[in-house]
Amino acid sequence: MTHRTLSGLCALALLLPAACTQFPVLDSRATPEMLAAQYPALVPIDPLLARAAADQIDATQTENAMDARVAGLQARAARLRGSVLTGTEKQRLDEGLQ
Repeated sequence: MTHRTLSGLCALALLLPAACTQFPVLDSRATPEMLAAQYPALVPIDPLLARAAADQIDATQTENAMDARVAGLQARAARLRGSVLTGTEKQRLDEGLQ
């Protein structure tokens, strides 16, 4: 036997027992209410597509809202970059450290 054939047989021997494994956790997920429930009604797709087309996002409005939010966040970041202490507070700290 060649190395490739032997490797294939070993892989098959290791994977074969996994094919027979039971999955009790997955089987117990369905509650009795779920099993007894009726299937959902089938509806035509045309009204659903029409409603989805009507509910589409307006790109211009979204872009304007995002630009306003970016500007607000940049202004907030600029305010946060400033000094927290006033001049007199800085002077008191400098005097206290010496």
